[in-house]
Amino acid sequence: MALVDARGAERHSGIVAWLKTEHGLSHGNANFVALSAKRASANGGDNDHVDAMYAGPKATLRPFHDQVIERVQSFGADIALAPKQAYVSLRRSKQFGTVGPGPRGQLEIGVNLRGVPPTGRLQAASGMCTHRIRLSSADELDAEVLAWLHGAYERA
Repeated sequence: MALVDARGAERHSGIVAWLKTEHGLSHGNANFVALSAKRASANGGDNDHVDAMYAGPKATLRPFHDQVIERVQSFGADIALAPKQAYVSLRRSKQFGTVGPGPRGQLEIGVNLRGVPPTGRLQAASGMCTHRIRLSSADELDAEVLAWLHGAYERA
């Protein structure tokens, strides 16, 4: 990780290729080292990831984000938050949701509710979550949204 850090800012794929070519690491190990080094160099903390996520024009969404996190944490003491580059993963025994800035100044909440048909604000999604909910204001964080989040928490 020190070698990666000394190399300076570079795209993830470039670091992986360099570790494989110059240091003989397997792809999996090179990927792990590259991810670990990038996370460690992100100025050292989970709050730094969240701060970076809500920098600039997205700063107005940060209090809304914090409100969602506070409500989710009230579901139980077994919740773990795992900030990523573009969202915060909500975890129990497995990931049950995500929270992060979305398009057009909205907050995007992802939930894993396999088998639940999308309807209204509960939109189908692909990737890390089965559904997404895009909210424009804290007023939209209502009982319906909290029920979806709690349902995903219960399934995890």
